[in-house]
Amino acid sequence: MAEYAVEVVNLTKKFGDFTAVDGVTFRIRQGQIFGFLGPNGAGKTTTIRMLLGLLRPTSGQATVLGYDIVRQAEEIRRHIGYMSQRFSLYQDLTVSENLDFYGRTYGVRGKRLEERKRFVIEMAGLQGRERELTRNLSGGWKQRLALGAAILHEPEMLFLDEPTAGVDPISRRAFWDLLYELAERGTTIFVTTHYMDEAEHCQDLAFIHRGRIIAQGSPEEIKATRMRGQVLEIDCSQPDVAIAVLRGLGLFDEVALYGALIHVVAEGIERQKPLIAQALTEAGVEVRSMEIVPPSLEDVFISNVQA
Repeated sequence: MAEYAVEVVNLTKKFGDFTAVDGVTFRIRQGQIFGFLGPNGAGKTTTIRMLLGLLRPTSGQATVLGYDIVRQAEEIRRHIGYMSQRFSLYQDLTVSENLDFYGRTYGVRGKRLEERKRFVIEMAGLQGRERELTRNLSGGWKQRLALGAAILHEPEMLFLDEPTAGVDPISRRAFWDLLYELAERGTTIFVTTHYMDEAEHCQDLAFIHRGRIIAQGSPEEIKATRMRGQVLEIDCSQPDVAIAVLRGLGLFDEVALYGALIHVVAEGIERQKPLIAQALTEAGVEVRSMEIVPPSLEDVFISNVQA
């Protein structure tokens, strides 16, 4: 078996004068969960569509499971599963009927289809819902059903395009538990997301911004090597006032809200702590704590986007 499930070299896609994907290069190891991280419009979906053979690249080359994305697109589609952010389910069919439809589409029939349906329904926790119309399912259950439909034919690799967009946090966590199970069984998973917390679950990552990859590696490697400056985390009263004051100083690379806390990023920020404390106190903001913390993936992403 080859070491890499996907190999991409200088892949580019232009639409007229607009470059949607600009010379991206990356590799995905067999059995790995690979995260493709970036904001909406960054080029994530365009990249996936090229890897699936649905869009012809303007230049560059790539292979998926050893098949060339231009010359062997049909072979690729036989060996992979794909789940879009809209889930692509038939709302007027039941859970069981959707699985029947997708099974037959993938060439799974008879006894094998029944066996795979049982596996999918158990894996996704859909027991007792087989006869329920898909339109009546919650977003989380539709998400699990769509994943089940994508793996009915036991693909070697899964492509998941923003699979948790619009789904509640509890369902998102349950979905990732399913992905871990599949990866442990040897399935290679390529997942696009704009949720930074989900990126932490991936074994390897690529950050894409305006069509270009701006950082890649494991989450730990990226945080250790790609952060520009240090992160000062501030716990204070009136964080909205505090952010305005700190941005008004014009001394920092980034000032952003993280939950109820504030992250301030700059080189040598330890030296700025007295000035920050004074400015906030004079503005009537109570500072409860200030400490240097390891950067989050979001800190690193913002740092690289601004570079």
